[in-house]
Amino acid sequence: MKKHFLEFEKPIAELENKIDELKQVQNESTVDISSEIASLQEKVQELTKDIYSKLTPWEIVQVARHSMRPKTLDYIKNIFTDFIELHGDRHFAEDKSIICGIAKMGAQSVVVIGQQKGRDTKENLERNFGMPKPEGYRKALRIMQLAEKFKLPIFTFIDTNGAYPGIGAEERNQSEAIGKNLYEMAKLRTPIIATVIGEGGSGGALAIAIGDQINMLEFAIYSVISPEGCASILWKDSTKANTAAEILGITANRLKSLGLIDNVINEPQGGSQYNHNEMMIKMKKTLKDNLKKLQEYSIDELLERRLERLMSYGKYTE
Repeated sequence: MKKHFLEFEKPIAELENKIDELKQVQNESTVDISSEIASLQEKVQELTKDIYSKLTPWEIVQVARHSMRPKTLDYIKNIFTDFIELHGDRHFAEDKSIICGIAKMGAQSVVVIGQQKGRDTKENLERNFGMPKPEGYRKALRIMQLAEKFKLPIFTFIDTNGAYPGIGAEERNQSEAIGKNLYEMAKLRTPIIATVIGEGGSGGALAIAIGDQINMLEFAIYSVISPEGCASILWKDSTKANTAAEILGITANRLKSLGLIDNVINEPQGGSQYNHNEMMIKMKKTLKDNLKKLQEYSIDELLERRLERLMSYGKYTE
């Protein structure tokens, strides 16, 4: 996979380019410079570890938005089998920004729902940049109710910068669609495991994130508003997004400390965008363990725990 380096990764990019140059020299001559290449590769690993161990919240935002990060369809392909996509909300239209379907995890039949961004402009236009419209959320709810009917566990993958704010979406009652999902998911009688894999933006993310187990990738973000949006409101200046990212507390470790998520899934060194295979192995193990744990509870116990979680949001000390 060709790497797309972010601004703060420039020192890594320079070493990687030097390694590529040395490899080309070795291929074109009889000189053995494999030891020099190995030494540089070791330096890349050390530098990557050092840089990623002290990322700022704004740098984590950039990683969360990286175009090469695994998307919902990547996780479906690598973790589940026999996936059958289901389409349409039975009210208005199909929304390609949300993927819904039935699949298997091992021998267990499950339902999978997730927001889908594209990797390039063409894909993003097709997927509406991962921003669902009301019909997307209504489709998701329809499939979740199907899961409840047939007692199938639900896995959701969150990756959106927010619900689509267009006029058509507002005319078709975007806020009602999101609110209805929150209300119905709170009392859905089947296990729900939600995982933030990239951006978790505002109510657009929350609409498929109410559950019994909330996971979040190490370099994902989850927030009531984007840093740019926050900066525009507070300071009338979107260039102060880096400051807003610090204040918002949008990183996985911060949210875990606040009790807003249950588990931080560590990513491969340098982020999941550069090592899909290792990320898939970690994600599959985590989701299997989550499901096994939740299946130890009765449905009534799950609902009680889910309600306790929701009622605990917003706690504060004077």
